[in-house]
Amino acid sequence: MARLDPHALGVYVVTSSMLVPGRAHLDVAFAAIRGGADVVQLRAPELSDDGLTPLARDLSRACVGSTALCIVNDRMAVAVEVGCGAHVGQADGVEEARSRLGPGPILGVSVSDREQARAAEAAGADYLGVTVWTTPTKPEAVPVGLEGLRSVVGSTALPVVGIGGITARNATQVLAAGAAGVAVVSAVGAAPDPEAATRELVEVVRGWRTRTR
Repeated sequence: MARLDPHALGVYVVTSSMLVPGRAHLDVAFAAIRGGADVVQLRAPELSDDGLTPLARDLSRACVGSTALCIVNDRMAVAVEVGCGAHVGQADGVEEARSRLGPGPILGVSVSDREQARAAEAAGADYLGVTVWTTPTKPEAVPVGLEGLRSVVGSTALPVVGIGGITARNATQVLAAGAAGVAVVSAVGAAPDPEAATRELVEVVRGWRTRTR
């Protein structure tokens, strides 16, 4: 299986419908695509599989018309039915997820230390996600800080994406710690203009890459 290009993960937007009243998942997702996001993850724990599937189909179609990758959080049945990528946690079974997806779609896995990173890589993950700082959008996630991020990055050949408390102002700290990209929820989903917020993040990531070549 070919390695995922780390540059494909630069700005990774995760949707939420709970941040701004009346702003739905696809409102955020489509704005992120227009703003130049590299990845858009549909994360909707409040929806059933039947409710999530049509949204995933619409997002997948929109991503086909752009350069963005389409990812569904946790819901393997939806990802398989739609034919898009998936992101899973430690409790979801990485080997089973890889088997269900097949070799083509992208599989991301949340990890918090070197051992989990190595296990996910061996099980067929394409990239890893690490919670860097505390985030109110996922209070159960344990942040590992920049040092924890560096530790995971140094333990695997897979690209690593930082998430948790990341904004355009601190994104370069995460990139400097070795992350291939930055994942955000509220920095885009709660912004007055999600498209503009995405574009700002894209400019920050591209600028950092240009300066550090």
